[in-house]
Amino acid sequence: MRRLSVCCFTSRKHKHPPQRSEETMENPQMKSENGNVENSNQKMISANGNPAANIVANYDFSNGLHSWHPNCCNGFVASADSGNRGGLSSKSGGNYAVATNRTECWQGLEQDITGKISRGSMYLVSALVGVSGPFSGSADVLATLKLENHGSATSYIFIGKTSVSKERWETVEGTFSISTMPERLVFYLEGPPPGVELLIDSVVISCSSSSKSESTSTGCNIAGDENIIINPQFEDGLNNWSGRGCKVVLHDSMADGKIVPQSGKVFASATERTQSWNGIQQEITGRVQRKLAYTVAAVVRIYGNNVTTATVQATLWVQTPDHREQYIVIANVQATDKDWVQLQGKFLLNGSPSKVVIYLEGPPPGTDILVNSIFVKHAEKTPPSPPPIIENPDFGVNIITNSQLNDGTNGWFPLGNCNLSVGSGSPHILPPMARASLGAHEPLSGHYILVKNRTQTWMGPAQMITDKLKLFLTYQVSAWVRISSGAIGPQNVNVALSVDGQWVNGGQVEINDDRWHEIGGSFRIEKQPSKVMVYIQGPATGVDLMVAGLLIFPVDREARFNYLRRQTDKIRKRDVILKFSGAGSSSLLGTFVIVVQTQNSFPIGSCINRTNIDNEDFVDFFVKIFNWAVFGNELKWYWTEPQQGNFNYKDADDMLAFCQNHKIETRGHCIFWEVQATVQQWVQALNKNDLMKAVQNRLTGLLTRYKGKFRHYDVNNEMLHGSFYQDRLGKDIRAKMFKIANQLDPSATLFVNDYHVEDGCDPRSSPEKYIEHILDLQEQGAPVGGIGIQGHIDSPVGPIVCSALDKLGILGLPIWFTELDVSSVNEYVRGDDLEVMLREAFAHPAVEGIMLWGFWELFMSRNNAHLVNAEGEINETGKRFLALKHEWLSHAHGLLDEQGQFEFRGFHGTYVVEVLTACKKVSKTFVVDKGDSALVVSIDL
Repeated sequence: MRRLSVCCFTSRKHKHPPQRSEETMENPQMKSENGNVENSNQKMISANGNPAANIVANYDFSNGLHSWHPNCCNGFVASADSGNRGGLSSKSGGNYAVATNRTECWQGLEQDITGKISRGSMYLVSALVGVSGPFSGSADVLATLKLENHGSATSYIFIGKTSVSKERWETVEGTFSISTMPERLVFYLEGPPPGVELLIDSVVISCSSSSKSESTSTGCNIAGDENIIINPQFEDGLNNWSGRGCKVVLHDSMADGKIVPQSGKVFASATERTQSWNGIQQEITGRVQRKLAYTVAAVVRIYGNNVTTATVQATLWVQTPDHREQYIVIANVQATDKDWVQLQGKFLLNGSPSKVVIYLEGPPPGTDILVNSIFVKHAEKTPPSPPPIIENPDFGVNIITNSQLNDGTNGWFPLGNCNLSVGSGSPHILPPMARASLGAHEPLSGHYILVKNRTQTWMGPAQMITDKLKLFLTYQVSAWVRISSGAIGPQNVNVALSVDGQWVNGGQVEINDDRWHEIGGSFRIEKQPSKVMVYIQGPATGVDLMVAGLLIFPVDREARFNYLRRQTDKIRKRDVILKFSGAGSSSLLGTFVIVVQTQNSFPIGSCINRTNIDNEDFVDFFVKIFNWAVFGNELKWYWTEPQQGNFNYKDADDMLAFCQNHKIETRGHCIFWEVQATVQQWVQALNKNDLMKAVQNRLTGLLTRYKGKFRHYDVNNEMLHGSFYQDRLGKDIRAKMFKIANQLDPSATLFVNDYHVEDGCDPRSSPEKYIEHILDLQEQGAPVGGIGIQGHIDSPVGPIVCSALDKLGILGLPIWFTELDVSSVNEYVRGDDLEVMLREAFAHPAVEGIMLWGFWELFMSRNNAHLVNAEGEINETGKRFLALKHEWLSHAHGLLDEQGQFEFRGFHGTYVVEVLTACKKVSKTFVVDKGDSALVVSIDL
């Protein structure tokens, strides 16, 4: 950090600043952890109101202080309706930022603009600024650039200066150009004397040639707009290309002329490959910039070794300044030996690399990778899809024809050569999950379809529903199902949809008796289909199938939300009585009190990875919004010991230190993973005795190193979906893992953790199966302390999720959603899905925490699941999430009563109360814990 020796801005020194303080918010509406979430940085406007190609994120503070950082001072955002500061209100009528508690002239607000500047281009700066505080005359405000490089001194560039007096907005203007790109480039505003507040209405930095023709030689190139690959189509032979562990050869044709370029005159091959990672590569160090998203497009195919199809993958190898290596999978495609195919993907670098190489790999040894072209460009920003407009959604209306079978089998047809008939004696009541969605409903007819002569598992009753479905509506599926007696072993029954020939899961249940069973599920279609069929399938051939009361209806989510709000109020809030005492308390009648909740204590966290904490924008969002963290991969055994005896705890150590510095609680995920595909090869190769020793060493090494540092551990991940350790070490190994872990770190709560528990689509992990599994572990003495539901879910329906929570709740253990994510191509629909899950969890008394499985684009395991776009813009899903966080904060104000008391009802968490008397303002902090009775807080004035 820099320091001015005096306020004349003539010399600088370096100093290590104290840890950045939390933002100080003086407007009660702005004191919450979420701040103002209604708007986002969507349109760039210059300080005088003209549109511009502005590189500044959140340029007008419409999204609070997102992307801005107070530099060794405090900052907050004042809104137009919160009054003015020093006689000033926002010139634009919106928000403006205030840098306060400044003790040095150089302190102010800053933003990292690394990666947004092109070398050699000229940039214009225009910032609307003001001042407020105890001074007379005018004060100077400066715009400055800070250039940082690893291992060398920080340098500064003066941009411009303006003189500002109270009660006036002034514009500080200037220009700059960067000839040599630093590793980190920071823009900041500074200047007024200590004690004077710096006010900022808006900031615009735009390329001076951005409006000129692209062909103009002096025009600006937004970083990354041009292809950063040199010689991308091999027109210059193999210059700038090399083999990664193999040879590269240039061709105009191959295979006696059967293989020719798709475009251009030549193509390259990576040949004599002896490892799957061998391929063709190019170093792109210095041409790829951190915190910018890039798209990759390559035209590829394979040849040789009698391999007709194989995966070709684009990978980024990154070396960091401290010599760590990172491998980033960009994209992969199934390539063939018949045709050229296009490989497409996207990537972003969080940190400042010392070396970057892009390469193609993947096919088995002996198979050549052929490349016709490869392009890497700065990713264009695509506007979000508009919210879907659904006319006449007909919530709760069943789309199935003749569902009650009052007209025989009319509307139904047999899928395959099975036989359909109608029988009587099925339940008259709606299945419970449908009843929760539909409320009062006429009873079912008691008729069912009987399916006989089934010679394939997929045979059953079917119906076409193509014209009855509406895009982006979430449909709930409900039915009673039964199988004939005499079936050998458990039978799976599935309500399925064929959408243009693609299978879509509408719900599954496992049956091992001759009773009626509820089946429930959900689905949504987001692309216009030409043909949709629903059918019921699953049992083994020869097993008769019975289906009654099949319902498929669109779900009214908002009606459910209203119910959940009432439930939330009951279990997440508490009555509070503030009781004031002390000098002058007898005369406090009518004194004004403001109560603001600064943090909700309910755990809401996210998955992070090691590179994320190198990105200042990611860190800024994460530490403001979340209070828990879980590491995506860095604590897993395959990461901490990839080869036997070769340990890597550095990444986990760094991430744990980061969380501790920011007072973020952590979950340990995971000690073991029961699914064989996730187990290192060296572990799979061990004999039984050596495997048992390795398991013991893993437990001892991990839990001794981090004793007392992780609040939770997922002990053996996904035991309902894998059995690697149990198959090799016996049934009791699972309970032993829990027992040993508890002995090594008694402070940690030990969790089971599995997926598809809550959505009705996987009979292996139904709530009933999960309960049976947990009880079995407990009977063996395993100290199971918590239930993890991962929550990777599609088109969620509240009553189905709630039903699973109710069933699991009977065990009396805390339930956490440990890896929650939802996916939709439409950000608004994705926000709906996320809101369903968050509200269901927050309104359920058995749920004690929610962890998102990431939130930042390109750093999530699922596509179309992110809340924040790759370069830091909060999308519509993210705005919905922040709005919910804001809703779950309580604020109150009013007058003290005759007893010197003030009463309100609020969410559990931390509060600040301000008492405004005639002569002073008193602020106190207090905490509202869980409790059934009213909390009395005594405040001594």
